[in-house]
Parts: sequence; structure tokens; C-alpha cells
Amino acid sequence: MGGDKKLNMISRIKQILREIIDFGLLLIAIAIILEVLFGPSSPFLGKNITQNLVGLINQLGSEGVVGIISVAIIIYLWNRLQK
Repeated sequence: MGGDKKLNMISRIKQILREIIDFGLLLIAIAIILEVLFGPSSPFLGKNITQNLVGLINQLGSEGVVGIISVAIIIYLWNRLQK
């Protein structure tokens, strides 16, 4: 019986983490849309969100195999969350 409680707790923690990731991705998408609509000097947004994302993507791409593995892991996690 103690094992069932642990499994339920672990599955609940995993569900909460998935919801946090979904919320974070939603915030990023909203920030990008607001920056495109209102420019990089929008209130309540960081500066140059799209420029930061492009920099991150460029950095991952310039890392070669490590970048490819990182992108593959991100895609795997993204697809897994969608199910």
C-alpha cells in the first residue's frame, strides 16, 4: 500500500511539472507575440525576447553534436508532453 501512495505522489509531481512547462511555453509564446506587435520596448516584458531566442538557437546550432542532441531531447520532451 505504501508503494501505491509513492506512485500516486510521483505521478502527481510529474503532472504538476508538465503543467508548469506548458504554462512557461504559453508565456514565451505570448511574450513573442507582444514583442512582434508592440516592439521590444513593451512594458512588463524583458528586452529583446526574440533576439534572446534567436541567440539561443544559434548557440545550440554552433555547438555541433551537443546542440543536435540538445534539440533532439527538447523535441522528444515536447512530443511527450503533447500526448
